[in-house]
Amino acid sequence: MSDQEPEIRADEELLVAHLDGDGSAFPELMDRYKNELLHFLIRFVGSKAAAEDVFQETFLQIHISGATFDPKRRFKPWLFTIAANKGRDWHRKHSKRTVMSLSQEIGGGEGETARFIDLMKSDTELPDADLLNSEQINDVRKAVDELPSHLREILLLNYFQQMSYVQISDSLEIPLGTVKSRLHAAVAAFRNAWQSSQEEQ
Repeated sequence: MSDQEPEIRADEELLVAHLDGDGSAFPELMDRYKNELLHFLIRFVGSKAAAEDVFQETFLQIHISGATFDPKRRFKPWLFTIAANKGRDWHRKHSKRTVMSLSQEIGGGEGETARFIDLMKSDTELPDADLLNSEQINDVRKAVDELPSHLREILLLNYFQQMSYVQISDSLEIPLGTVKSRLHAAVAAFRNAWQSSQEEQ
């Protein structure tokens, strides 16, 4: 009888094995991230039922797009990026049910916070300083959607999920300084996009 423990394959190895026809690899990969990713998505979309749906959609996308993944890169940031995009899609589909506060702070909790209402200052007076109405929700989402994907992702994680700089850094496995610089760039880009949208009205 051997005391040798079974080899634990890396995420990237599991995905490659799945693509090569290993029927056990994909379920193992899903099970490995079930708790962590579900917790991530529950915070993102606000309910366990919705999070479970988005979880399934995320891994369906992984299955569909697996052949495009570069195994030399890390799997986890790719997974969480897809999950964030699927969560964003969910929010867009359910925008009529979503209440967004203009006074919600964005930032990393290190004294570097701002509010969306502060970023949205323009010549156009907002009718409701506390809650976005349906038209304003669409304007905000349009402004967010116009951001480059890497900036949009950071803003969504920080704003919708209320994740701190450290949490985003850990989840996406990118340096803390990169999180900060991207969020600052995202805030500036959002402000410009919002002001442009108001000038067009």
